[in-house]
Amino acid sequence: MFNPYRALTPQQARTLGGAGMAAVLLAWALLSGTGLVSPVKLPAPWDVAGALVQLSWDAQRGTSPLLVATLWSCGRVLAAGLLVIGLGVPLGVAMGASPRINAVLSPLIDPFRSAPLVAVLPILVMWLGIGEAMKVAFLFLGAVVYLVPMVRDAVRAVPHTFYTSAVDLGATDLEAVRLAVLPMAMPRIADAVTVGVSVMWTYITVAEYVNAEKGLGQLIQNSRRFSAMDQVFAGIFVIIALALISHTLMVALRRRLYAWETS
Repeated sequence: MFNPYRALTPQQARTLGGAGMAAVLLAWALLSGTGLVSPVKLPAPWDVAGALVQLSWDAQRGTSPLLVATLWSCGRVLAAGLLVIGLGVPLGVAMGASPRINAVLSPLIDPFRSAPLVAVLPILVMWLGIGEAMKVAFLFLGAVVYLVPMVRDAVRAVPHTFYTSAVDLGATDLEAVRLAVLPMAMPRIADAVTVGVSVMWTYITVAEYVNAEKGLGQLIQNSRRFSAMDQVFAGIFVIIALALISHTLMVALRRRLYAWETS
């Protein structure tokens, strides 16, 4: 039972995972279906499924509120993700490759991993207004404070022998980092990007709290105002599903690109 080095077969992993999900669904159905918990607080699974169907198509307007909200949220996460990768990864690599740059920037970045980012939201509203720029900036800040230190640590975790071997062969310091250290750090940098995207999904409802006309966060907030808890749960499950899909795709891409990395 307790052996961290004994690997499960894919079939065993799927069976155990399915059993865990079935147990949670059964407990949920019992709590809500028997009236032990009020439907106002915990709607039944079948009510949430009905809300998903209802949100999937609005016959009066001829649109899908759920699809529209999903596309808006995905667009914001995508925009922030491109900024996180384009700015955060090079900054983390620079910090990992240069102790001086790391000494300057670490005190400015590391503390924010433990800071309540929600407290920054009023400042962003004051600086950027209540439009899309504020929402993307909030998602960017939420992810970049985790990604940059992880990228830095990925670079610094590469064994020193790769750097010294490149220098001994005639490479400059920058060439040694670019040609020897960085390729070895790329699998863990890919892991950092995956974590950053996952963090953005956890902040999407907060980012869309202020003046969001469309989005899953806005859908959840409107449903909460009208006490439609089945729709609230439906929106939450869609966010969880999107986060899981994006995580799975990024992990699969990482394995494909860096199949040689087994750790």
